[in-house]
Amino acid sequence: MDVKTLSRDQRALLRRHYLGFVFQGFNLLSRTTALENLELPLIYRRIAKAERRDMAMTALHAVGLENREHHTAAELSGGQQQRVAIARAMVTNPSLLLADEPTGNLDTARSQEIMELLARLNEDKGLTIVLVTHEDDMAAFARRTLVFRDGNIVHETRSQAA
Repeated sequence: MDVKTLSRDQRALLRRHYLGFVFQGFNLLSRTTALENLELPLIYRRIAKAERRDMAMTALHAVGLENREHHTAAELSGGQQQRVAIARAMVTNPSLLLADEPTGNLDTARSQEIMELLARLNEDKGLTIVLVTHEDDMAAFARRTLVFRDGNIVHETRSQAA
């Protein structure tokens, strides 16, 4: 789809219905529970409360946090917060997940955990993930890697990794 010609409202609908976003800084509402953080994008879609709750719990289960649904973001570790952020991006069943430095604020063990989760979501759900990272060990999870310099592709690698 050529997005250059879309209006502002059309771009908003595209984001709402087809894209999921995972940010380096999590961007969770800190005094809101994990479950409520996941329900928010579903509210924008006008999904009924009972269905929202089921969809949010399914997403929390997919990232291994079904027992943390009533914890606020402030009560979760960095790795748990990032898993909630991934679940929030996934709860609407996007066609494409865009992840901007999703391991940038995490220690090595949590980074590995997040990358394994993303690889599993790609494999199990067929989800296309575009991930930006400056870390070679995180990029090694990808089947296709593009290296940019000054806005231009300078190297491409394809592998069977994931």
